[in-house]
Amino acid sequence: MLPPLPRPGCRRLPGLLLLVMLSLPAGLAGAEAKPEGFLPARPGYPWQFPRDHGAHPGYRTEWWYFTGHLVGDQGELFGYQLTFFRVALTPTPSRRASAWAADTVYFAHFALTDGPGRRFHYRERAQRGALGLAGAAPDRLHVWVDDWQAEASGEDIRLAAQDDGLALDLTLTPLKPPVFHGDGGFSRKAAGTEHASLYYSLTRLRTQGTVTVNGRRLPVAGESWMDREFSSSQLAPHQAGWDWFALQLEDGAELMLYHLRLADGGVDAASSGTYVDPQGRTRHLTREEFQITVTGHWRSAMSGARYPAAWEIRLPALGYELTLTPTLPDQELRTTGSTRITYWEGQVRVAGRHQDAPVRGRGYVELTGYAGPLGGRF
Repeated sequence: MLPPLPRPGCRRLPGLLLLVMLSLPAGLAGAEAKPEGFLPARPGYPWQFPRDHGAHPGYRTEWWYFTGHLVGDQGELFGYQLTFFRVALTPTPSRRASAWAADTVYFAHFALTDGPGRRFHYRERAQRGALGLAGAAPDRLHVWVDDWQAEASGEDIRLAAQDDGLALDLTLTPLKPPVFHGDGGFSRKAAGTEHASLYYSLTRLRTQGTVTVNGRRLPVAGESWMDREFSSSQLAPHQAGWDWFALQLEDGAELMLYHLRLADGGVDAASSGTYVDPQGRTRHLTREEFQITVTGHWRSAMSGARYPAAWEIRLPALGYELTLTPTLPDQELRTTGSTRITYWEGQVRVAGRHQDAPVRGRGYVELTGYAGPLGGRF
C-alpha cells in the first residue's frame, strides 16, 4: 500500500501506527497473534451497567459501534456510522517518562449515507491516549477522539462528530434492555475458547438531533443500534473475514447475524446470530438456523474489491424470508489515515415476509476481508 496523505481532520500518528497490531473482530481485525498478558474472553462474565458501557483496559481491544437510520423533516433518509476503537499497546500501564507517552491508541470512523444526495461520506481519526487527546472512562460510557465523542447522561447517549462540512449531533435513548450475544455475552468466533469476544448490543435506540451535509444542518429523527465488544483475540488463521448484519424490522423485532468466512471460501461453524422479539426477549441462532444467500455484487473502482451487494436471508424456524438492498452501492471505507483497513459498511433496506405477513425494515451490513487479507497490515 502506498503511504497515504492525511485526510482533513485526521491526526496522523505515523511512528506509533507502525507499531500497532489491531484485533477488531466485529469492526476490523488482524491475523493470528499471541496476546500474552491481556485478559481472555471467557464464559460467565459478570455484566454490570453502567460500568460495562465503559472501557475494559485489561483486554487488548474494544469498540463502541453506533449505526442508525435518520429521517429529515422532508422525508430525507440518511444512514450513519460512528465507531470508536481502543487498542492497548501493553497489558500493563508503564511509568511514563513523558506526558506524551501512551499505552493505548484510539481510532474513530464517521460515515454518513446521504440518501437525497446519493453520496457516501466518511471521515477518520487516530489519536494517542495521552494529554486528554483521546480516552474512555472505565465506569461509564464516555469515549472520545479529539472532539468526536459518545457520552451517556442517565439512559441517554449523546453522539457528536464534525469534520470538513460533515457533522452529526444526536441523542439516543434505549427502547430495549441490553442484548447479550452467544452464551450470555460470550461470543465464540472459532472452535475452542481462545477466539472469542464479550459482546452485547442495544438493538433499538430512539434517536433525535441533527446531521450536517456539505455545511447544511438538518433536523432528523429515527432509530439507532449500538454494538459493544471487547476481546484480546483475533481471527483464527483459517478465517478470511466476515459478513455482519444488524437489522431493525418494522414489526418491532431485531436480528444480528454474522458469517465468518473461511480462507477456502466456506463458512465457519462458529457463525451465529441473535433474534430479539418485539418485547426484548432473545433467542440465540446457530449457524444451521439461518441461511444467507448473496444475490448480487458490486465492485469498487477505488480498491478493486468485489463485495456482495444484495442478499436473501431465511430463518425457517422463525418464519422470516427477507431481501436486503443497499441504499447506495458504494459505502466503502478506505481508512488509510487510521486503521489502514478497507471495508464496506453500509445502510440497507429490508423487505420480505414474516409468517405470510409482509414486513419491512432497515439495517446495516459490514463486509471485511474482500479488499485483501486483514492480517499482515501492521
